[in-house]
Amino acid sequence: MLEKYVGQIVEIVYMDRKGKLSHRRIEVHRVQNGLIRAACLLTGQPRVFRLDHVLAWHPVTQTA
Repeated sequence: MLEKYVGQIVEIVYMDRKGKLSHRRIEVHRVQNGLIRAACLLTGQPRVFRLDHVLAWHPVTQTA
């Protein structure tokens, strides 16, 4: 799924463990063992997301 987007930016709809939905733009660093390691582009902080909590995603196309 997201493995082929390592090093790229994607937008995700994510549901946390409490059921709260969020829309995020992330740069994918690694996908392994059901986890996505990425940088949140809003905060610039490293984040870990559970792959099974990603409800939707699509790659971001860069336009100049």
